Amino acid sequence: MTREVEIKATPLAILQYIVFGSAILYFGRDIFIPLSFAALISFVIYPSCRWLERKGLSRMMAILINMIFLTALLSGLVALLVNQTLSFLDEWPTVQVKLGETMEDFSLYLNEAYGVSKAEQNKLVTQLFNGSTGGALAFFGKMISASAFSTVLMILIPVYSVLILFYRELWLKVLLRLFPGERRENIVEILSLTINAYYNFIKGMGVVYLVVGILNSIGLLLLGVPHAILFGLIASLLTFIPYVGIMIGALLPMAMAWITYDSVWYPIGIVGVFAFVQYLEANVIFPLAVSSRLNVNTLVMLLSIFIGGLLWGMAGMILFVPFAGILKLIADHTPRLKTLALMLGASEPPLKS
Repeated sequence: MTREVEIKATPLAILQYIVFGSAILYFGRDIFIPLSFAALISFVIYPSCRWLERKGLSRMMAILINMIFLTALLSGLVALLVNQTLSFLDEWPTVQVKLGETMEDFSLYLNEAYGVSKAEQNKLVTQLFNGSTGGALAFFGKMISASAFSTVLMILIPVYSVLILFYRELWLKVLLRLFPGERRENIVEILSLTINAYYNFIKGMGVVYLVVGILNSIGLLLLGVPHAILFGLIASLLTFIPYVGIMIGALLPMAMAWITYDSVWYPIGIVGVFAFVQYLEANVIFPLAVSSRLNVNTLVMLLSIFIGGLLWGMAGMILFVPFAGILKLIADHTPRLKTLALMLGASEPPLKS
């Protein structure tokens, strides 16, 4: 005689799950980060792979064609950013001179307005420099370590993606064996919805980033801001952070315009351009390009970015938003998690009288 044991989700049990889960994610990040990127890439290119297979191509050939196309697309974007960055560095001596003139004007302002002498300013700068030298060395050490890790990821992620797609039936059987028989159809439905949602979402977001980057660049070019394409693309990519990203993306072109033209009207013009493009993105571009949202509210997205940054760094800031979307899909199809689905949702369901 079997007896069902009901596990109550007490606050203490939930806290334990959060603590142990966070510890596993943090200490296992070197394993989970490439696997997570590979899984999401597999979700995105799976529909295309299936279409090519139905056209008669072998599974491995269909996967390789999609991986080559995706790699070429990303390589082209990286090459464009590198080209614009090198062009920016070529003009760095001129920018350095203008920056020095600006700092000299600021020094005179401090002396005249607040009575801070040149000697006191130099002493303060020296103290700040000496105090930040150790931090700068540590920062560059972390950059080198992060670059080495990123190089490894660039090799591992495509390999993992190919293997996930090639052995997809095997992974599905393993997943189904982890759940009771009555839940298997529900698991297959959730997996299918996740793949379709992320394929449409990533495809639409690619269009959004491209259009926003072009509009940003055109606006900066019309204002005469140097390296408009670089700044426009960076600002476009940073829009994945709700509200905050566009403000961060505007800081660099505003500083460059102020140093270059020595006028406050150019930074104001940049604010106007980015505000207008952001309005178009939120009200016109995004609704037209993205057929289905992740349906996760903004607070959850911000918390996901923050928690992901704490646990996995920049990779976590990118990955934890899709994780929140997957959790929302699971909660929507699990009756016991309806409260969680309501907390994660982007819209409030109508109240029944």
